[in-house]
Amino acid sequence: MHLAYPAVLAALLFCTGLYGVLARRNAILVLMSVELMLNAVNLNLVAFDVWLRDTLHAGQALTLFTIAIAAAEIGIGLAIVLMVYRSRGTADIDKLRDNAETAGPDEGPAARTGTGEKAEATA
Repeated sequence: MHLAYPAVLAALLFCTGLYGVLARRNAILVLMSVELMLNAVNLNLVAFDVWLRDTLHAGQALTLFTIAIAAAEIGIGLAIVLMVYRSRGTADIDKLRDNAETAGPDEGPAARTGTGEKAEATA
C-alpha cells in the first residue's frame, strides 16, 4: 500500500476536525473535533511507522501515548463542560465568552453595570 492513501485520509480527517473547531459553537462538538484531529495524527504516525519499517515501532508507541493523553483530555474536558452547563445553563461557546467579560475588583460599580463609559461620554 502506498503512503499517499493514509496520508490523504489523515489530511481530510484533520481538515474536518479543524473546520469543526473553528465553526462549531457547542463545546462538546468542539471537543469531538479535537479528538478527530488527534486521530488524524495517530493515523499518520502509524502509516509512517509502517512505511519506514521501524524495528522499534516508535510510531505505534507514540500513538498509544497520544491515545492515553486524548482519553484524559476528553474526560477532563467533558467534566468542565458539564460543570459549566450546570452553572450557566448553556454549552454555547459564544455565550460563555460574553459572560466571562466582567469588571475587575478595582473598578467602580459603574464599570460593572456597563454604564461607566456612557456616563463619562456625556459628562
